[in-house]
Amino acid sequence: MNQTLTIRIPDDLRKDLQELSRSENKPASDIVRDSLKRYLAIHRFRQLRNVALPFAEAQGILSDEDVFGIIS
Repeated sequence: MNQTLTIRIPDDLRKDLQELSRSENKPASDIVRDSLKRYLAIHRFRQLRNVALPFAEAQGILSDEDVFGIIS
């Protein structure tokens, strides 16, 4: 089910959103929806990372290179 959400944004942000909407030929609501989805995905990732990080550090996994070495 879709629901409507009303938000207040500053005039300059609204102007930037309208310009992006025109340049990408995409409704502003689609841009905002996609941006919110990305924000929430990043937030969830960071939460999971914070939970997993102590376990990884305990195993000596401290960098991307460490992970790559394990999976290669």
